[in-house]
Amino acid sequence: MMQEVGIRASLYFLVAALAAVFLSSCASQMPAKESRLVHCFEHGKTVYIAPNGKAIAPPRAPRCVKRMIAAANALTEKPYRYGGGHQCFDDHGYDCSGAVSCVLHAGGKIHKPMASQEFFDYGEKGYGDWVTLYVRNGHVFLVIAGARFDTGGTRRSTGPRWKPHPRVVKGYYVRHPVGL
Repeated sequence: MMQEVGIRASLYFLVAALAAVFLSSCASQMPAKESRLVHCFEHGKTVYIAPNGKAIAPPRAPRCVKRMIAAANALTEKPYRYGGGHQCFDDHGYDCSGAVSCVLHAGGKIHKPMASQEFFDYGEKGYGDWVTLYVRNGHVFLVIAGARFDTGGTRRSTGPRWKPHPRVVKGYYVRHPVGL
């Protein structure tokens, strides 16, 4: 009888602990406010995506944001490769989280590659002034200085690219690097 009470108490505390972890994880997330993400160029505030697919940083962007944009530009010729960019930042191809990791590393915001699920706990919740991450189960992408850098999108545009066309963001959560 006494042993049964102890087991029940242990199970109660285990369930309570798991519920606390789950609820605190949900509370640390902020759902994307918009249902569709649309790129709108605004001179001096957002990147300009040139016809060659490279982005030009706004002059007043912080230095680390300019480094992120340069890193993203360097990845635009790379193909999509599942698991790419996970072992090291310099790879032959990238998946979503490998590309995001590489870009954030160039800005000094992470020190090791991360998987997409790890970005649920990255930085701070909410939209950033310069950089916002959109994360959901199985996918992550960035908006840097108002432009989307993503591996997902149209069939003819796979791999890490600047994507000026709209994207549905229902079901995504937003996070940003500390200070940006």
